[in-house]
Amino acid sequence: ECTREFHEQAPLTADWHGQAPQKAQQTTAPREMVLCSEGMVPVKVGFIGAGMMAGAMIRGLVSSKTCPADCVIASDAYQPCVDGLAEELGITSGGSNKDVALFADLIVLAVKPQMVKDVCADIKGSGTNPLVVSIAAGVTIESLEGWLGSSARVVRVMPNTPCLVGELAAAYAPNAACSAADAATVGSLLGALGTAFKVKEADLDAVTGLSGSGPAYVFQFIEALSDGGVRAGLTRPIATALAAKTVRGAATMVLQTGKHPGELKDQVTSPGGTTITGVHALEQGGMRAAVMNAVLAATARSRELGKK
Repeated sequence: ECTREFHEQAPLTADWHGQAPQKAQQTTAPREMVLCSEGMVPVKVGFIGAGMMAGAMIRGLVSSKTCPADCVIASDAYQPCVDGLAEELGITSGGSNKDVALFADLIVLAVKPQMVKDVCADIKGSGTNPLVVSIAAGVTIESLEGWLGSSARVVRVMPNTPCLVGELAAAYAPNAACSAADAATVGSLLGALGTAFKVKEADLDAVTGLSGSGPAYVFQFIEALSDGGVRAGLTRPIATALAAKTVRGAATMVLQTGKHPGELKDQVTSPGGTTITGVHALEQGGMRAAVMNAVLAATARSRELGKK
């Protein structure tokens, strides 16, 4: 069964102090439906680069039946990466970047930023005009258009590492040459791997600072929770498991209830109780400001890298 549709949901931006919720475009693809072109033909997807992130994306697309294995091709400078995915999933192993360009309707650039220019030359030299999706950090749409040609259809994406466990939180920005159908195709592709928001390219630096770098902040928080548990007398395995499950459960409550995180916090902070005492200690330590500053610092660094 083919689809070109994706679900739109309002992200959870309601303010529990009474401000009206604001809506943004969030996309998730229907599960177990093949992604098709406007002519209802399955989209052929190519990956140039087959490392950890690309491998996770390929596994997610094939396992969710968004892309049948015979509609996926990959190439990589390190051929064993491709051969392993081909053996595991049944995808096509491309011998060169040109092979991918000649096969695919949509190409995901999953190589190191310094390699993107040469890869774009290979695509341009193939004489094809695929929809090009770049997950290379810091490589701007302007640069991609310069290497591929001004008429190239380009979408820049900022993914994050939870894609490795099927929990992608991403944003994507199409260029002016992309049609609404092109943007919808990319939204559905990413939605099969988790959640994706369509944004302006200028917002991708902030996305990098928040969700792109955010897993590292959360890992640090889990580690700190675990350290606190150990300091209070728990064993390390129990402390780490409780910390990780607590973060996972709290995040699930935010997503499933639709309530503002501050409201959920208020619901568990009884007057004079243990939780509000702990929250007070976090405020004394400047946790809120530290996290905000981390997002801003990473955003600023992303902008710096984009100018090089």
